[in-house]
Amino acid sequence: MFALNFQSPNHEKLLINRQKNCTIRPGDMRNIYPENSVVWITFGEKLQNKKKLYPAMIDRVLIKKFSDLTTHDLDHQNPEIKTVDELLTFFEKIYHKSIHSDDIVTVIYFSEIVI
Repeated sequence: MFALNFQSPNHEKLLINRQKNCTIRPGDMRNIYPENSVVWITFGEKLQNKKKLYPAMIDRVLIKKFSDLTTHDLDHQNPEIKTVDELLTFFEKIYHKSIHSDDIVTVIYFSEIVI
């Protein structure tokens, strides 16, 4: 089974409170995270132990330019981020690289699998 891992402590809180059901990742990830896949939602930094939060189904995968992200995408990614520019700045901190508005991103919508 694959995992959708999150590293930001803020994302961990949003996931635990079920306020986040979307992730936006740089590049085209549709081959890695196809629709209808079952994944673990996990939290932890790279090369360190991860905390398994819950299983989820990938409901929808969209490929867009960063500049084409909608307020709906942003709100489900992180309700505290209101603009594409804010998300771009946040991504540059997380990924430690320059991000441009014409870069391709994958928007992954997921829902918890309740057992």
